[in-house]
Amino acid sequence: MTKVKICGITNLEDALAACDAGADALGFVLAPEAKKRNRFIEFEAAAAIIEHVPPFVSTVAVCVNEPLDRIAHYLTVFDYIQFHGEERPEDIPLPHIAIKAFRTGPDFRIEAMEPYRTRAWLLDAYAPQARGGTGATCDWTLAQQAVATGSPIILAGGLNPDNVAEAVRTVHPWAVDTSGGVEGAPGKKDHDRIRSFIHHAKTPLA
Repeated sequence: MTKVKICGITNLEDALAACDAGADALGFVLAPEAKKRNRFIEFEAAAAIIEHVPPFVSTVAVCVNEPLDRIAHYLTVFDYIQFHGEERPEDIPLPHIAIKAFRTGPDFRIEAMEPYRTRAWLLDAYAPQARGGTGATCDWTLAQQAVATGSPIILAGGLNPDNVAEAVRTVHPWAVDTSGGVEGAPGKKDHDRIRSFIHHAKTPLA
């Protein structure tokens, strides 16, 4: 069954709604550039929410080009780190708790992922002025090629309750990831959309 990560969590109500709906992971965006979409959260606020997250729901810190000392600090609270910047393989400590994100732009090649021996690879849509959360759809053909490598692939980019079942049927990713696709307003989730997204992701009818 496809795993589901609900990203861009900014408050306890949304976190618990996602958990109740069956989310496997929650993402918290610690990169300041997410402030323009109201999806940024301070480390301390995220830590306070995580205290209430039930067991067996993973927590993911989404970071962009952070120094190693800050990554180490995040790992005192989070289960995984999602590297969403220009990090090189040698910039990523403890690859077994790391997820490396790639944007499928015009110059993207599947081979570029291979040096990153992380726990999973996340494929997102490319937008010139933003890293993730843009609402643009990832290139599913490239995602299929990534899945064929045998590594765990997390599909992101433009996923919502209306297209996630088709995405799962087409790409067969290990997991799917959404943020804006389940929002009612920037930074605030629509709980009905969360439930619908998770339902369709986990039971994609042929």
